[in-house]
Amino acid sequence: MDQKQILKQMIDFNKATFDNTFNAMVMLQEQAERAANTLMEQATWLPEDGKKAINEWVKAYKKGREDFKKVVDENFQKVESFFSGAK
Repeated sequence: MDQKQILKQMIDFNKATFDNTFNAMVMLQEQAERAANTLMEQATWLPEDGKKAINEWVKAYKKGREDFKKVVDENFQKVESFFSGAK
Protein backbone atom coordinates (compact mmCIF):
# COMPACT_ATOMS: atom_id res chain seq x y z
CA MET A 1 0.00 0.00 0.00
CA ASP A 2 1.13 3.51 -0.78
CA GLN A 3 2.62 5.49 2.13
CA LYS A 4 0.41 8.48 1.37
CA GLN A 5 -2.67 6.26 1.53
CA ILE A 6 -1.56 4.85 4.88
CA LEU A 7 -0.99 8.36 6.27
CA LYS A 8 -4.38 9.49 4.97
CA GLN A 9 -6.05 6.53 6.70
CA MET A 10 -4.22 7.37 9.93
CA ILE A 11 -5.39 10.99 9.72
CA ASP A 12 -8.98 9.89 9.00
CA PHE A 13 -8.85 7.55 11.99
CA ASN A 14 -7.49 10.30 14.25
CA LYS A 15 -10.16 12.74 13.05
CA ALA A 16 -12.94 10.22 13.67
CA THR A 17 -11.52 9.45 17.12
CA PHE A 18 -11.29 13.15 17.97
CA ASP A 19 -14.84 13.83 16.74
CA ASN A 20 -16.29 10.95 18.77
CA THR A 21 -14.40 11.94 21.91
CA PHE A 22 -15.31 15.60 21.48
CA ASN A 23 -19.00 14.75 21.03
CA ALA A 24 -18.92 12.60 24.18
CA MET A 25 -17.33 15.48 26.08
CA VAL A 26 -20.01 17.87 24.78
CA MET A 27 -22.78 15.54 25.96
CA LEU A 28 -21.15 15.26 29.40
CA GLN A 29 -20.78 19.03 29.69
CA GLU A 30 -24.39 19.61 28.61
CA GLN A 31 -25.60 17.13 31.19
CA ALA A 32 -23.54 18.88 33.87
CA GLU A 33 -24.98 22.21 32.74
CA ARG A 34 -28.54 20.91 33.06
CA ALA A 35 -27.76 19.61 36.55
CA ALA A 36 -26.23 22.95 37.52
CA ASN A 37 -29.26 24.82 36.17
CA THR A 38 -31.60 22.59 38.18
CA LEU A 39 -29.49 23.17 41.28
CA MET A 40 -29.47 26.94 40.74
CA GLU A 41 -33.26 27.01 40.31
CA GLN A 42 -33.68 25.22 43.63
CA ALA A 43 -30.97 27.15 45.48
CA THR A 44 -32.87 30.09 46.89
CA TRP A 45 -29.84 31.00 49.00
CA LEU A 46 -27.69 31.69 45.91
CA PRO A 47 -27.69 35.42 45.10
CA GLU A 48 -28.49 36.62 41.58
CA ASP A 49 -24.89 37.79 41.12
CA GLY A 50 -23.74 34.24 41.82
CA LYS A 51 -26.19 32.81 39.29
CA LYS A 52 -25.09 35.42 36.75
CA ALA A 53 -21.42 34.52 37.34
CA ILE A 54 -22.15 30.81 36.82
CA ASN A 55 -24.07 31.54 33.61
CA GLU A 56 -21.17 33.66 32.31
CA TRP A 57 -18.78 30.85 33.15
CA VAL A 58 -20.95 28.40 31.19
CA LYS A 59 -21.00 30.76 28.19
CA ALA A 60 -17.21 31.12 28.37
CA TYR A 61 -16.51 27.39 28.35
CA LYS A 62 -19.01 26.86 25.52
CA LYS A 63 -17.25 29.52 23.46
CA GLY A 64 -13.86 28.02 24.28
CA ARG A 65 -15.11 24.57 23.32
CA GLU A 66 -16.50 25.85 19.99
CA ASP A 67 -13.29 27.77 19.23
CA PHE A 68 -11.19 24.71 20.00
CA LYS A 69 -13.32 22.50 17.73
CA LYS A 70 -13.10 25.08 14.94
CA VAL A 71 -9.29 25.24 15.14
CA VAL A 72 -8.93 21.45 15.20
CA ASP A 73 -11.30 21.04 12.23
CA GLU A 74 -9.40 23.69 10.26
CA ASN A 75 -6.10 21.97 10.91
CA PHE A 76 -7.45 18.54 9.99
CA GLN A 77 -8.69 20.10 6.76
CA LYS A 78 -5.24 21.58 6.08
CA VAL A 79 -3.58 18.20 6.61
CA GLU A 80 -6.15 16.45 4.41
CA SER A 81 -5.68 19.00 1.64
CA PHE A 82 -1.90 18.61 1.94
CA PHE A 83 -2.12 14.87 1.34
CA SER A 84 -4.73 15.14 -1.39
CA GLY A 85 -2.62 17.75 -3.19
CA ALA A 86 0.55 15.67 -2.92
CA LYS A 87 -0.63 13.01 -5.38
